[in-house]
Amino acid sequence: MTVLEDRIEMAESGDELTLDMMFEWLEKMPIPEGYKTEIVGGHIFMTPQRDTHWDIIADIYDQLRVKYPRKRVKSDVRIDYPGHLNGFASDVTLMAEGATKNADGRWRCEDVQFVAEVISRKTAGNDYGPKKDAYAAAGVPVYLIVDPYTGEWHLHTLPGDGKYHGSVCFGFGIEIDLARTAVGLVLRTDEFPRG
Repeated sequence: MTVLEDRIEMAESGDELTLDMMFEWLEKMPIPEGYKTEIVGGHIFMTPQRDTHWDIIADIYDQLRVKYPRKRVKSDVRIDYPGHLNGFASDVTLMAEGATKNADGRWRCEDVQFVAEVISRKTAGNDYGPKKDAYAAAGVPVYLIVDPYTGEWHLHTLPGDGKYHGSVCFGFGIEIDLARTAVGLVLRTDEFPRG
C-alpha cells in the first residue's frame, strides 16, 4: 500500500490525522539524503541543507558544546510543539538539565531552553511565523533566527501569552549576549557565512 493509499484509507475511515501517522508516512517515502523534513501546521516541508546553512548550525553547536554536554544539545531531532500538527526538527536545540523523554520516547518541548533556526529561502516564513508562535506557546525561553541572506540574527525572548515580548536584531559580527538568559553564554557571529 502506498502512502497515498494509506491517506485515502485513513480519510475514509474518519480517523483523525496525527503527527505520528504523518511521520510514519515520511519514513516510508524515498526522501533524498541531506534533506531536513519537518511538519509545520500539518504541512510537510523538505529542504536540502546547504553548506552555508550547515556551517552556521555547526558554529552554534560548537559554541554551545563549550559549556554543555553533548546529550543536552540536539540538531534535527523531532520535538512536538503546541498547535495543530507541529513536529519540528529544529536546527539547534538546547535541552534543560535533567530533561526527560515522554512515554513515546521523544523529548518534551517543555524542557527546551533554546532553539536556533537558520533560514532556508523556501521555508523562511515558517521560522519567522508559525514556528516562532509555537516556540513562544511552548514557553521556549530563547529563540534565535539566523538569516544568512540578510546577514542578520533575530533574538526572541520573554515568552508569555503565546508570543515573545523581547526582540532584538543585529548584523553578523555583533555578538549575541545570552549571558542573562537560560543559555548563560555569549555567541559569536563573526564567522557566520552569508548567502
